[in-house]
Amino acid sequence: MNIEANKIAGAVLSTLLVVMGLNMTAGIVFAPKKPAVTGFDLPSEEPAHGGGAAAAVAAEDPIAVRLAKADPAKGEKATAACKACHTFEKGGPNKVGPHLFGVYGRSEGSVEGFGYSAAMKGRNDKTWDADGLDHFLKNPKAYVPGTAMAFAGIAKPETRADVVAYLNSLSDSPQPLPKP
Repeated sequence: MNIEANKIAGAVLSTLLVVMGLNMTAGIVFAPKKPAVTGFDLPSEEPAHGGGAAAAVAAEDPIAVRLAKADPAKGEKATAACKACHTFEKGGPNKVGPHLFGVYGRSEGSVEGFGYSAAMKGRNDKTWDADGLDHFLKNPKAYVPGTAMAFAGIAKPETRADVVAYLNSLSDSPQPLPKP
């Protein structure tokens, strides 16, 4: 080989050596720090005092107090999602769920011709009142264990009160709501 070929080979090898050295140095200097636990810490609303969920439940006013401020018009808007499974007009047909006209004051699980779950059929000795509707709307599966209703519930107490007031208005003769 002549001297020119040696110079070219030396230049290529030294360039590769410099690039590899820079790569290793950059890897050491800019190495990512891997967290012990993968993922992100999401911000959570933690109570200022150590009461947890018990404090949140205790802060909820009774249904009678919330009904004093309830707005049936807001309750009608809040039931928009319910219309997929229920009808609200007088003489309305049963859908996936029973019709809800006149539900306030009616016996639970008592709509003629509707196929209730076994858990709901066993409750026809109870009537839908403000407290029962409030608990059912909060968490149907907790109020009637074994119910077939696939609704998660309404978390906001004020919205539940609005819906209860609206359901009471769906009647030929609405019943008096409990007073605080």
